[in-house]
Amino acid sequence: MVRLYNLHPFGSQRVVPCEREPARFCCGRDVLFVAGTAASCRVEAFALGDQGRCEPLGSFATLGPVLRMAHSQAGDYLVTIEEKSKATFLRAYTNWRCMSAGSSRVCVRMVGHKMEESYSETLKEQMSIVEMPLSDPPLCISCCPVNGDLLVGCKNKLVMFCLKYLVINENLTVLDFERSLILHIDNFIPAEVAFCARHIAVTTELDVLILKLELVEQSADRTEQCAHNVSTLEKPVDGDPSSHTSQLELDEFIICQKPVELLGEESKLCEIPITLESTELPTEDTKRFQVQYLLFRRFTPDQSPFGFCEETKLHSVQLLPVYRTGSVTAHEETENERELLSLFCFFSLPHVGYLYSVGKLVELISTYQYSEKSEQAVLTPQFLHVITSEKLQCFTVRCSAAAARDEDPYIDTTVKACPPVALDVCTLRMQLFIGPRAICHFKNHIILLTKADSEDITERRKPTRRMLSRKADSIKSRTNSESEPGWNLYIINTVSTIQLYREMVDYSRTYENVKTESCIHLLSEAHLLVRAAMMDPSFLKSDEKEELLRAFRESCAFLGDCYSRFDTKDYHLALPYYRMSGLSMTEVLKRLVSEGDEIQTYERGLIFYLTHSLNEDLNEELSKESANKVLQIFCVADPVQLPHILCSPCMTNVCPLTAVKYLQKVEKMMPSVVLTLTKAFMALKMGDLVMYEHEMDSYKETILACGFIGQPKLLRQRKEGIVIPTEFAVHLKEMQPGLLVAAIVALHENNKIELEEADTFFKVLCSNSENTVPQLLVDFWEALLVVCSQEEILQELLLRVTSQYVWRISKQQLPETKPLKTTEDLINSCNHFGLIFPWVTSIMSMGAPSDKDYHEDISKLQSLLCSQSIDIASALPVLEPLTEAGDVGLAIRVLCSTRLGKYEEAIEQLLEKCPDAAVSYAQHELKDDNRALWWNKLLPELCKRARLTGNDCPVLISSLKETLSVVAMELELRDFLSLLPEDGTAAFFLPHLLHCSQRKLLT
Repeated sequence: MVRLYNLHPFGSQRVVPCEREPARFCCGRDVLFVAGTAASCRVEAFALGDQGRCEPLGSFATLGPVLRMAHSQAGDYLVTIEEKSKATFLRAYTNWRCMSAGSSRVCVRMVGHKMEESYSETLKEQMSIVEMPLSDPPLCISCCPVNGDLLVGCKNKLVMFCLKYLVINENLTVLDFERSLILHIDNFIPAEVAFCARHIAVTTELDVLILKLELVEQSADRTEQCAHNVSTLEKPVDGDPSSHTSQLELDEFIICQKPVELLGEESKLCEIPITLESTELPTEDTKRFQVQYLLFRRFTPDQSPFGFCEETKLHSVQLLPVYRTGSVTAHEETENERELLSLFCFFSLPHVGYLYSVGKLVELISTYQYSEKSEQAVLTPQFLHVITSEKLQCFTVRCSAAAARDEDPYIDTTVKACPPVALDVCTLRMQLFIGPRAICHFKNHIILLTKADSEDITERRKPTRRMLSRKADSIKSRTNSESEPGWNLYIINTVSTIQLYREMVDYSRTYENVKTESCIHLLSEAHLLVRAAMMDPSFLKSDEKEELLRAFRESCAFLGDCYSRFDTKDYHLALPYYRMSGLSMTEVLKRLVSEGDEIQTYERGLIFYLTHSLNEDLNEELSKESANKVLQIFCVADPVQLPHILCSPCMTNVCPLTAVKYLQKVEKMMPSVVLTLTKAFMALKMGDLVMYEHEMDSYKETILACGFIGQPKLLRQRKEGIVIPTEFAVHLKEMQPGLLVAAIVALHENNKIELEEADTFFKVLCSNSENTVPQLLVDFWEALLVVCSQEEILQELLLRVTSQYVWRISKQQLPETKPLKTTEDLINSCNHFGLIFPWVTSIMSMGAPSDKDYHEDISKLQSLLCSQSIDIASALPVLEPLTEAGDVGLAIRVLCSTRLGKYEEAIEQLLEKCPDAAVSYAQHELKDDNRALWWNKLLPELCKRARLTGNDCPVLISSLKETLSVVAMELELRDFLSLLPEDGTAAFFLPHLLHCSQRKLLT
């Protein structure tokens, strides 16, 4: 793996025209502040423009030499730690831009000082200096880039000042600060501190502690103490020998504690208790915080390959926020419009740097090994810049890879991908400079302070040590001719993302045929470079937006090429990268496949990409040449896939004769049902029915039906989400509809096709509209009822076939094709179709001759209702159109009443419309618990109706006699007598009375 790419991230450089020697400097989005040495006690401000242009804005005096300084983009203020008379002061400079307009007025006030109206009106035209007194000397400072709050490190404490916007009137808003929170940390002297979005990173010489301030529910008790301990760690008991160190040890030895790394919840064990003290004046909006420990790391004096370093200590702690892509609105950008996505923390030892993700997860992302002792480092979303005694080094970072996964946790799929977070870091450039001392950055510019020793100055005349630009050297010499020659402050312009991206891509070609992994690595770096630029909040308004998007797609294409061409373990990444590139399959094939090269080898990445692309329902149709080329590729690389590849909608234009030749080669090695069906499919395309029949006769119909499970696209394909039957399905519809229905049933039962999709398939196949149901679909429903076991789908199917039977009978509509199964076939093969009851047959025997035309649908419907499967309550609305349809309607009404347990209602319906069937109904239905209805319901009704009609209705008389015979067998003589009507003819009832009494004597 190549670890040093000699690329050119640094472009032109300019010299900052400082009047005095710089001691400290910092920069914001468009401004550079330079503090002079102890002799000057002034800060110069410079406006920073494109291409590193630097224009003086003015200068202002400080109280004394500046020890630390920081600029806040939110609020646009400068905060400093200054020294005077061996005392340190914390000051914030606001409204400093009025200097560029020529104003020299300055207002000095204490933090929180209430400004009077007359006094505040002058603030528009003057710079304000806000003094912030502290009980302990300030040691370090940091401004939150999200909201502009200020964090100050003092001995054993951290003090937080909230940035306030005081609205004086509609024309004037003044910045102020409020000391809101103090974090007390025992035995802890902060060397550096970083503050961002309530995350705090603080270092001592060898310890790193990262915390997060979490808001907690406000207590209703307003009298609670302001000071409360949020992390009470158990202290060692007095008897614990580990808690004491003898005086001898202290005097005789240097105690080096073991290195420790504690992440997440474990970092609570760091034995650094923190107590929070709220200093805000209580209000309704007073916030309460608690501390969450994120990371603790303790180092020991560095014993490295470079030798023991006595000055081993941490430096350059930094919190880097990454914002959600596209979270900035079209209006003028403000901090509140950014949505924080990820947060990263960097800190460094002299020879090693560490980059952690401290957002959703706390984890070490990258470790940076420096070639020599580092002086300072600065982290950007795209690079890590490190200065040593004579070099400016540029390293790659993995922030965009981690942030991309925070933004989309499902990024590593077959649809999209991103280079891994664990990708090895590399050095892009090691640029020689004389005496680098300090560094900072803004946008795509690096600010570098150099101070050369006397021996270094002579070295500058040697041709081996050059700066980036000879023009810059000449400018520098002219600018500083009257000042001390040993120092300079440079603005180094890092080249545009697109330019560096192009160089990386060009450079990757040198490794293309030599070092595969290096080529992929460098292209991955180029991809991450562009991705990081696209995650910048200013991307949406960038002039380079379209160019960056093109570069992003191009980088995806290059990575897709690598994973397709090279034999690498991550070959599967060819698929998502090609998809992200927006290239079609035809375009990919042109990039990878050489014309006329018959001996070309094809790697797994290309096969993986083609297999997935062809097996999915894409809207792209390959040309005849491209499709044939795909056949050749798979015949060489993966012949088993050929039948499946040929069934893809993308391969519509393939030459069927060529396809058959390839399939015959495969069949000799690995015959299968799917392969035979595919050959039959190709034979249909060629119009060779003899070959088609030969292939289809190779297996029984049941095996062929199951063969379609292996490749459903032989029967149906999708284009733009619409189901389209193939020529194979059309042919089977005409010639072998039973096989087609069996195949679709097999697909449904193996979860290869949904019920609604099958409905659409048959409607499209039979050219029916959405509102009409073809007979072939009814055949499918009936066949599916035979094998279906899911209750929910079963009831849906029963309702569908019932509805179709009812529609045909009521509309007197015959099916357009002959049904595949008769009622008898369904009764014999399906449990959901029952034997038709005798009394139903009795009712239907009285039917009109016209009903015979629809006998099959009528009998299937009655068979369904005679079974116990259908939910009759759900079917009632479906059956409604037939309830008044003569004998058919009567049979259905009585069947429904019976299934619902309404036997008395059923008897009344029969006696009213078909008395002949009443006794047959009673014999079949009135059993067990319903037996008493014979004498309690049927007998009285028959007597009543016979009395009214007399001898004019022989059917009633016959039914009454049969009923009396059954009742006489069931009841005691006395009970039987009590049921007989008093006005009846004795001769009519006497035979039944005698039969009842004889039965009693016999028993």
